[in-house]
Amino acid sequence: MDTTALAQLLFPHVTLTPEDLEGRFPPRDLKEGAIVSRMAPSPTGFVHLGNLVQGLTSERLCHQSGGTLFLRVEDTDAKREVPGAVEILIESLKHYNIVFDEGATIDGDSGSYGPYRQRRRVEIYHVYAKQLVLQGEAYPCFCTEQELSDIHARQEAEKANFGYFGKWAVWRDRSLEEIQAELNKGTPYVLRFRSTGSLSNKIRMTDLIKGNLELTENDIDHVLLKSDGIPTYHFAHAVDDHLMRTTHVVRGDEWLPTLPFHLQLFRSLGFKPPKYLHIGPLMKMDGESKRKLSKRKDPELALTYYRAAGFPVQSVYEYLMTVLNSNFEDWRRANPDAPVDKFPFSVKKMNPAGSLFDAAKLRDVSKNVISRMDADTVYAQVVDFAAEFDADLHVHLTADEAYTKSILAIGRGGKKPRKDFAVWADVKPYLDFFFDDWFTVTESYPEAFDKADIKAALTLFTERYDEADDSTVWFEKIKAIAEEIGYASDMKAYRENPDAFRGSVADVSMFLRVAVTGRQNSPDMYSVMQILGRARVLARIEAMRATL
Repeated sequence: MDTTALAQLLFPHVTLTPEDLEGRFPPRDLKEGAIVSRMAPSPTGFVHLGNLVQGLTSERLCHQSGGTLFLRVEDTDAKREVPGAVEILIESLKHYNIVFDEGATIDGDSGSYGPYRQRRRVEIYHVYAKQLVLQGEAYPCFCTEQELSDIHARQEAEKANFGYFGKWAVWRDRSLEEIQAELNKGTPYVLRFRSTGSLSNKIRMTDLIKGNLELTENDIDHVLLKSDGIPTYHFAHAVDDHLMRTTHVVRGDEWLPTLPFHLQLFRSLGFKPPKYLHIGPLMKMDGESKRKLSKRKDPELALTYYRAAGFPVQSVYEYLMTVLNSNFEDWRRANPDAPVDKFPFSVKKMNPAGSLFDAAKLRDVSKNVISRMDADTVYAQVVDFAAEFDADLHVHLTADEAYTKSILAIGRGGKKPRKDFAVWADVKPYLDFFFDDWFTVTESYPEAFDKADIKAALTLFTERYDEADDSTVWFEKIKAIAEEIGYASDMKAYRENPDAFRGSVADVSMFLRVAVTGRQNSPDMYSVMQILGRARVLARIEAMRATL
């Protein structure tokens, strides 16, 4: 076969050479050891937790090393593309603080190694497709869909491996004249890779997460260019990762079966392959067994789930750090106030088999994250959440900003801050009693207590309540009330001899709490009363007394 003639026949329009492109996209000027990686999702409209896991891993590797992270949109499969999906993708990643140094943006491209959308790089792929034809490592295949189906059926009947290879690769060794004849008829064709691999051979390589791997060589003549001239993912990513000077590829381990083909491509194209990091799947418990998170079964796979539930970005970020690096929690305990990007992320701490998604742990992490925020930060974030997902809450929060912030400031700061919220959706039921139109008594007094005792305690408190009292004087008055109605003012004495008392000062505090907040558990009662003000406190106590 005259490969030069074939290359000219198939690509008469291609005048650029690989050398031209090497000059257009030179090696990056980065310090030694700097990592260049990418997120390269498809614009299908579904942005999931796995995207974020891969993006977070790439982002940490790049920015900890002084490298570059870029966003490339792999839109070669037009059938799967959803209108507006690129915008959804970019906004979702931006929301979760995946900061790109270059790549695709909503307004176009930013960076010197673009275009960053693959459908705009077709002329680049054709340069390398022509080169492979010249090398005798690619050829046109004119098989119809029916012919390919017939091959598959015969392979099934013979119990042979499926695919286009060996004797089944019927266009692999056709003459130039036969190819010319089909071109003259306008017969559609695809460009296939001419594989020299054998299933009897093994490839040995080191994955930075999985470790040393031994993989069977690829023997399939995979498609490089589809009939419309658009490349397949396999071909496009090899060309792009080389020209964009990618040093590390982070992706899910579902891509491992195609790795031998990808390594073949890099070799045939004369490229040094990047280092690969194949991340294990996110799993969850389903009864007694584990399974992968499913788009169909598990709403928590979609990133939109976390936004609608009200998880702060930082909470999701820190939870994923606990999933990705086994030592993150120890580091966080030792560095409770340090910015998360100070954590020394390491691929050596990643679980090769994948990680278990734990919804309860996510909530615990989120409580810790929110507890470290100041009232201004909490206010800003919960207002943003309410603006999108709870209009009524938004109206109440923003009606009096200072009032709302004073509520959110209760129990913040110090070594043991309150942990009332796991998500912003928890805020409304936490503070609803601070607003008169929301206030309702939702919990009654335990039947074990005499209503006369409750009424007496409430009456004595209204007689002695002074809004100007500090918290110490305020509580001393409650202890005195407890003693007057036969309740223990000293919790130690009560625990030692509970039968000697009708109850304890904690119970008297609970009598007040239910009257003022409508529930048996609430934030610090002194702070609550200070925020509500004397008139509302006494009005609520009087309303409760009237029901006893």
